[in-house]
Amino acid sequence: MQIRLYELRKINGLTQEELAKKMNISVVSFRNKELGKSEFTQDEMFFLSNFFNKSVDEIFSPRK
Repeated sequence: MQIRLYELRKINGLTQEELAKKMNISVVSFRNKELGKSEFTQDEMFFLSNFFNKSVDEIFSPRK
């Protein structure tokens, strides 16, 4: 089952600011990535996968 990053973040009670800090990136950068205006790096995708205990595919695969 695919779940969007926004949904994962909300389910876990995290703000964009909190998650950006954990990823060591700016809030603006995180916001743009979450909105699809820029792309996550592979390292960021793997970090989020591990952080949320979901596969990269579950978080980042295109929705049908």
